[in-house]
Amino acid sequence: MSSAAPRVSFVSLGCPKALVDSERIITRLRAEGYEIARKHDGADLVVVNTCGFLDSARDESLNAIGQAMSENGKVIVTGCMGATPELIREKHPNVLAITGPQAYESVMAAVHEAVPAAHEPYIDLIPPQGVKLTPRHYAYLKISEGCNNRCTFCIIPDLRGDLVSRPAADVLREAEKLANAGVKELLVISQDTSAYGIDIKYQPSLWKDREVRAKFFDLSRELGELGMWVRMHYVYPYPHVADVIPLMADGKILPYLDIPFQHASPAVLRNMRRPAHGEKALERIHSWRAICPDLAIRSTFIVGFPGETDEDFEMLLDWLDEAKIERAGCFKYEPVQGARSNALGLPEVPQEVKESRWHRFMQRQQKVSAGILQKKVGKRLPVIIDEANGLSAKGRTKYDAPEIDGNVHIQSRRPLRVGDIVTVKVGRADAYDLYGDAV
Repeated sequence: MSSAAPRVSFVSLGCPKALVDSERIITRLRAEGYEIARKHDGADLVVVNTCGFLDSARDESLNAIGQAMSENGKVIVTGCMGATPELIREKHPNVLAITGPQAYESVMAAVHEAVPAAHEPYIDLIPPQGVKLTPRHYAYLKISEGCNNRCTFCIIPDLRGDLVSRPAADVLREAEKLANAGVKELLVISQDTSAYGIDIKYQPSLWKDREVRAKFFDLSRELGELGMWVRMHYVYPYPHVADVIPLMADGKILPYLDIPFQHASPAVLRNMRRPAHGEKALERIHSWRAICPDLAIRSTFIVGFPGETDEDFEMLLDWLDEAKIERAGCFKYEPVQGARSNALGLPEVPQEVKESRWHRFMQRQQKVSAGILQKKVGKRLPVIIDEANGLSAKGRTKYDAPEIDGNVHIQSRRPLRVGDIVTVKVGRADAYDLYGDAV
């Protein structure tokens, strides 16, 4: 028999796309016989998957690296911040290795050099779907890497490169493995989901007995046949997004779109170099809802972008009133090192103005959200259970994604299990959540 398997502690920071990268690395580690440790202390090595999108995220990553260094001392750094190794070396010169995002082979090579794999790597077999860091009943499905857009506030293309789409058959094989493993909900993610396949000219690939194009609609249609909830995230509002709305109306995929509108003022959108116009976005929302009245839209917005005037901000509030999107997150603009917005020469918005606009935005959206949720009182809705405690549970409707949207607080006459999809009669609502009884 060989000695005990080497143990690797793992830190995953950042967005769901980074979480998928962590899942892939951990799957490789487990396939080669490494154990995943819960604590840095006592592990043979620590891998830190960093986020570098905002300065605050960089600070969090540097602090995580520092903690790993103090508790263990043998640290490999990967992820978005790995694209700027000098910043990491400046504060933590003794890390073992630094690799960029999606550099799975480089991470594994660094691990092999620091802590060689066990001699019998197949003693601990991994499941067919790989190792997942999400609960068993939902999983993220990444369909592409990188982004072709050049939004002035964003450095993701600098960190992760241009769009690189996966063949449709590869995506569908992964999705099928997840379905076979008991996953009930797929959260489809990328930097720009609706641009899927543009880089490979929508090249078809063989899936079972047919060819499937690497195109947003074609992939959505095929995923909708696997019997899971399919939720679309990070969808830019291109005209062809309208093609998938009938799939939602027919119940093939969830009536949910996560669209990062970011603003409504044409002037601010131009300065952001966003591929959308506020009025056109409203027209598209209205046309989508004409096809699928059940459609729920969530989005993110930025207030206090350089040059944003009071008029621009009032336009955004008016847009919220008219669009009546179900969920909206709001961020106060934060300058990011290397972002093009720093060189636009536009006047900065004072911090106290950003703060005021953020509060006003959240208050306005809260009223919109509360009104929408109030209309669900008395309805019976399917709910997927995320947490269960005897006769009480917490879950989500088709209109809510995990961790970012609202919840349904449930009372039941029978014990409920995590991953169950149950029917709930809604009894009341507040600004963000629903409350009801399982029926």
